[in-house]
Amino acid sequence: MKRKPTPAVEPIVPDQLLEQALAAAETDKRVAPHAKCVVCGSDTAPNSSEGLCWVCRRLKISAWRDNDFQMGAQE
Repeated sequence: MKRKPTPAVEPIVPDQLLEQALAAAETDKRVAPHAKCVVCGSDTAPNSSEGLCWVCRRLKISAWRDNDFQMGAQE
């Protein structure tokens, strides 16, 4: 039994769009590495203005919340 000839398949993503995406990905790789966390030294989030990694930022927020709770209990 002979195989049926397969029709030519058009790419899902146009070549021009694929080339633009690959070029954008290359420029993202060339960006300077992220800053280091001032507490633990791991990478900070790209939009972090505090200089903290996500773990240290969550610990800071949690500590503030605990402190506010203790202040309310003392009153």
